[in-house]
Amino acid sequence: MWSRLGYLRRAWCGSVVRQHLARRDASSSAAADALVRSLSSVAASGSGKLQLPDLPYDYDALEPVISADIMRTHHTKHHQTYINNFNQALERLHGTDHPQTLISLQPAIVFNGGGYINHCIFWTNLAPTKQGGGEPPLQGSGLMQALERDLGGLNVFMSTMNTAGAGVQGSGWAWLVFNNNTKRLEVVTRPNQDPVVGAYTPLLGIDMWEHAYYLQYKNDKATYLKNIWQVVNWKNVQERYQAVAG
Repeated sequence: MWSRLGYLRRAWCGSVVRQHLARRDASSSAAADALVRSLSSVAASGSGKLQLPDLPYDYDALEPVISADIMRTHHTKHHQTYINNFNQALERLHGTDHPQTLISLQPAIVFNGGGYINHCIFWTNLAPTKQGGGEPPLQGSGLMQALERDLGGLNVFMSTMNTAGAGVQGSGWAWLVFNNNTKRLEVVTRPNQDPVVGAYTPLLGIDMWEHAYYLQYKNDKATYLKNIWQVVNWKNVQERYQAVAG
C-alpha cells in the first residue's frame, strides 16, 4: 500500500511538468501536450526513461548554415544532458517520500524537461536544403495566409522573429506560436528552457542559447539569425499549424 506521502509523490510526479509549465494559462494545446504527456508518462511510471531522439538528418547536413561540430555537440552533449538530468531527478523523486525533497526536485524536472521538449521541436523545425530546408510556405497555404493576416507576411514575420531572438537576454528561445484562444499567430520569447505550453502551441523555435551558434558565429547573433532561415523546415511548421488550426 502506498503511504499518504507515497500517493502524493506519485500524483505529483505525473503532473508536475504540465501544472508548473502551464502556470501562465489554464487552457491546453494539442501539439505541446503530446511532448508534455511523454514527460508525464515517464514521470508517473517510475520505471521508464527519456531517450535521446535520432536527428532526421546527418550532423553535417545543415552546413554551411550550422556546422557539423555544432550539431554533434548540441545533440549528443547538450540535449543528452537535459535528458540525463531529467532522468536522474526522476530517480531521486521516486525514491523519496520526503516533502522537502519533492519540492526541491521540481526546478530540475521543469528545466530539464523543458530542454527535452524544446530540442525535440527544434530538430524537426530544421531541414537540409536538399530536403526542402529554406523553401517558404506555399502561396495560398493556410500558414502563409495566417502569416499575412497576423504578422504582416513572411518577410515581416522573419524580421520580427529575428528582433525577438536578438533581444533574448542571456539564454532562451524565440518562437512562432499559435494562440489557441484567439486563433492567431504570435511571436513570443521564453527564458532558459521554459517551453511553450498553455494557451500557445509552438510552431517554430529558434534556440538562442550560445551553444546553438557560438562555435561558428561567436557573438554574432544577427548573422546566425539571418542564416538559419536557409534551413527552416517550413513543411514541418505547416504541419504543426494545420494540426491546431484545422
